[in-house]
Amino acid sequence: MDLPFSGGEWVLLELAIALAYIVFGVAGFGTALVAGPILILCLPLSKIIPLLVLLDFVAAFGNWLPSRRDVVRSELLRLLPCMAIGCVVGVVFLLNLKSDLLLLLMGVFITAYALYSLAVKVKPARLAAGWAIPTGITGGLFGALFGSGGFLYALYLNARLPKDAARATQSALISCSTVVRLTLFVLAGVYADGELLLLGACLLPAMAMGLWVGRRLTRKLSREAFVRLVTWLVLASGIALIARYLSA
Repeated sequence: MDLPFSGGEWVLLELAIALAYIVFGVAGFGTALVAGPILILCLPLSKIIPLLVLLDFVAAFGNWLPSRRDVVRSELLRLLPCMAIGCVVGVVFLLNLKSDLLLLLMGVFITAYALYSLAVKVKPARLAAGWAIPTGITGGLFGALFGSGGFLYALYLNARLPKDAARATQSALISCSTVVRLTLFVLAGVYADGELLLLGACLLPAMAMGLWVGRRLTRKLSREAFVRLVTWLVLASGIALIARYLSA
């Protein structure tokens, strides 16, 4: 099976994946926020999200296994059912909405997230457990539709748990999220022709390199400083997507 990409497009694909997983190695989420605006130049969004789910499936378990003893199961069990509901709704939207509308929605989503991240400079007050319901549903919806609901889980868990427990529980939740989304995409026949599976396999080295660099960066640069830098890049990407939609 031949993949229909030129040499320049392959460079773009590999670069997008490497950059996305550098961010994932540092923050534990955000692959679609970084890779999406670049991959959209070569692939439709309806293929980008299933591709990133394949790669996230491998990367998330690598993050979760070393810290699994710190996972707070009560929070995990609160969020999982709501996340699954959101994932189902998101996959239905992803496979049925027009691509130009998805492009606009992704641009608005990325821009709103980046602006919020740049505006919020203090840790929010402790949240009540009931916030798990809207957080789980919205995170699952965004995870399936845009490939990234992890920032919502991070906001909720960081307002409920100590740092190490929040990060470990977030990793476990994202691992479960990738399993749910992967299963839904398999049932929907997204991987039936094998093209995305082959593309994912070709991009695994770039993903592994990105994770390696990201984990090394965490030792030299504060997570907060790096994520803030990336957020500015994400904001620029979101504005560019909206401008592209409006000029079409």
